[in-house]
Amino acid sequence: MNAFPTRRLFLLLSTLFLLSYLPTPSSSSSGPLSTSSSVVLCNKDDYAALMKIKAAFHNASYFASWIPNTDCCNWTSVKCGDNSNSTNRITSLYIASAAFIFGHIPVDVGDLPYLESLVLIENLKVTGTIPSTITKLKFLGNLALSHNNLSGPIPSFLSQLPNLHSLDLSTNQFSGSIPSSLSDLPKLKQIILNSNSLTGVIPESFGKFQSRQSFWLDLSNNQLSGEIPKSFGDIDFFEIDLSGNKFVGDASMLFKANGSTEMIELSMNQMLEYNLSNVEIGKNLMYLRISHNKIFGSIPEAVTRMSNWQYFDVSYNLLCGKIPQGGNLQQFDSSSFYPNKCLCGAPLAACK
Repeated sequence: MNAFPTRRLFLLLSTLFLLSYLPTPSSSSSGPLSTSSSVVLCNKDDYAALMKIKAAFHNASYFASWIPNTDCCNWTSVKCGDNSNSTNRITSLYIASAAFIFGHIPVDVGDLPYLESLVLIENLKVTGTIPSTITKLKFLGNLALSHNNLSGPIPSFLSQLPNLHSLDLSTNQFSGSIPSSLSDLPKLKQIILNSNSLTGVIPESFGKFQSRQSFWLDLSNNQLSGEIPKSFGDIDFFEIDLSGNKFVGDASMLFKANGSTEMIELSMNQMLEYNLSNVEIGKNLMYLRISHNKIFGSIPEAVTRMSNWQYFDVSYNLLCGKIPQGGNLQQFDSSSFYPNKCLCGAPLAACK
């Protein structure tokens, strides 16, 4: 059985989401335009900003379609919008997997005032910090800067982006603490900060996001510590991944009988310690991984009332009692349950 179906689903959904921002094919020529035969849609100010971005990335071959004096609405990785904000202004910039792009994120991205989506991913030679000029992008909803080589602290000025709903800074070299000001963003519903070098605690304010339904939070594989905020009990997470950190204490507030949570990932914290017997298993939960902690008690019988388990792992804890039988729980082998203090029953040894 594949151990990480939800991860594959995450990558698929992310890819589909990002592809939706790619420009649609156009019948217009990519060469120099003749004003007598073609209509130039590109705004001159947006054109100037894009040419500066190209120059800042050393005119890399990735930008071969960005030909001077042509319509930038037809360029690769660029999308012009036709919406209530403005017609034929650049609304999306998508630069991905460009092996020959290097340098810092150009300050000139702030000169695309109608940008709604900025995607700069999988460019390992892109270094430096996030430029403060990004705060000029008041319509920006999606900011994805994952899988680069960015560093420094996560800037608190990101809280000045009033329409931001998705923030993905994963797999970089960001360090320092998570700015509590992110919770001031009224539309934020997704924070992906995994695989960095972040330290400190989860801000208590993170339990006070205005968008409390179907929230997606991934802080995995950092060096975060302390307790999980009790205020997380007020958020109905879609997925939450806090694995691979140094969290301690109680995490039972993440379990809600009537919640919509599909994934809870808490493994490899070593010091999470609470009674699993008392948690309420939500009907939508499909992925539960809490291994390598000090969780005690027994596995709730409620886990047998669901037949949609995709992943279940409670190994390396202090659990006791008989493993509940029913649902599709028995599809998981002993590695999902062993070792524990005194769990018994299939797929482990029979109870005495």
